[in-house]
Amino acid sequence: MSARAAGVLLHPTSLPGRFGIGDLGPAAIAFLDFLRQAEQTVWQILPLGPTGAYDSPYNCLSAFAGNPLLISPEVLVADGFLPATSLQGAPRFVDGVVDYQDVRAHREALLLEAWQLFQSAATPAQRQALQEFRESPDQRLWLDDWALFAALAARERTADWSAWDLDVVHRNEAALQAARGRLEDAIAFQTFVQHLFFSQWKRLREAAAGRGIQIMGDIPIYVAYGSADVWAHQRLFHLDEDGRPTVVAGVPPDYFSETGQLWGNPLYRWDVLAEDGYGWWVERMRASFRLFDLVRVDHFRAFASYWEVPADHRTALNGVWRKGPGAAFFEALRGELGELPIVAEDLGLIDEEVRELLAATGFPGMKVLQFGFYEEDGAHLPHNHGTHAVVYTGTHDNDTARGWWARLKEEERVRVHDYLGGDGSVIERDLARAAYTSPAERAIVPAQDLLGLGSEAAMNQPGRAAGNWRWRLTDGQLRPILAKRLARLARLTGRAPQRSLE
Repeated sequence: MSARAAGVLLHPTSLPGRFGIGDLGPAAIAFLDFLRQAEQTVWQILPLGPTGAYDSPYNCLSAFAGNPLLISPEVLVADGFLPATSLQGAPRFVDGVVDYQDVRAHREALLLEAWQLFQSAATPAQRQALQEFRESPDQRLWLDDWALFAALAARERTADWSAWDLDVVHRNEAALQAARGRLEDAIAFQTFVQHLFFSQWKRLREAAAGRGIQIMGDIPIYVAYGSADVWAHQRLFHLDEDGRPTVVAGVPPDYFSETGQLWGNPLYRWDVLAEDGYGWWVERMRASFRLFDLVRVDHFRAFASYWEVPADHRTALNGVWRKGPGAAFFEALRGELGELPIVAEDLGLIDEEVRELLAATGFPGMKVLQFGFYEEDGAHLPHNHGTHAVVYTGTHDNDTARGWWARLKEEERVRVHDYLGGDGSVIERDLARAAYTSPAERAIVPAQDLLGLGSEAAMNQPGRAAGNWRWRLTDGQLRPILAKRLARLARLTGRAPQRSLE
């Protein structure tokens, strides 16, 4: 059996700092130090890709590129890409929340300044590092397409590539070559930005490893329609002759929504993907395993069967179930990549077919304590957990523990009280203790629950497009006394890296 472990769910955008959004700089290092002091060994994050409309990390513009908003201005200064004076006039952002429009404008201005300085004054070592990044086999599948896509989207003021020139939409080679010529500097800038992102991420990953902390990343099963991936690989998706989706992704009515969730992502043509051994997915997973120690695969059930909705429908009510690629898909991945450090998000409408696929892959699944109290003897209650699982108090799609408690019906509160004890006044601690004492190998608690925050701190409200993904820590919230309490709990429950009770 693997060693028991504990960790915290916190997306880098939620880190504190004075530039309006969390990033990969000093606050991320400080958070790693907090995790080490708290004897935590897992940092779970959300997808890192560049976000589009509504700023959702689950609807990224690329499955491979990094989010420019996460590039640390302070690290840019330390690395010689910006003068310190560039940070002195930073606007005053609102504490505790991300204003994406203002943040994006400020960060893009800094990155353009860094690019201009690079062009005029880069050292030979800096130029060599950029060239090596551009020419690396790690970037071969995606970098050129992404840089051109991003340059075109900026020029056209939309990532909806179906609205671009038809020859570019259909990727006529002459049209693409002409676009590359016209946008040469913009393409070089986008490449430079990705170099900065991955350079900073590499150092953060090394800093985590040096502290004995694994980073668990996240892969959304679907990609956004307005993404470089769909534009560059149109034959892999259900699109019509104009490049528009014919069917889209979603889920039927569930815990989160009475009309289901209509995500709108284009669906894969799994038959076409199978023809070359799922090559695009192999490279996507290979890239993820380079970035993370573990990878949570979102909406795992869709590999067994998925909900297909006609593209012109306004809700997900009238969809149909379609067969996914099943075990053959994961066998193909293993054949190319070896062992797969995957955690399966097996939540939602789970049937025997999904359970069989999970068993066949051998991946650990997820247990969410908030889901355990809506019925007698729920599968998400700790006494029903197996060891081969990851347990959460709640996920990014749940309300915070305190917000959840406030909305429970009286009979549900009685069930919680009878199971956990306590009166609900520190429900977040009660749930954390239940997660830590669970048989599951890993226990993850969102940062909001460590702090006992209410619904105002929830990261996402499923079914609501706007207003999500904005919550941030403020400086000083993760105090040493909290680290000490977490460390004690980790030791008591066998989840600390050192098994002692001092």
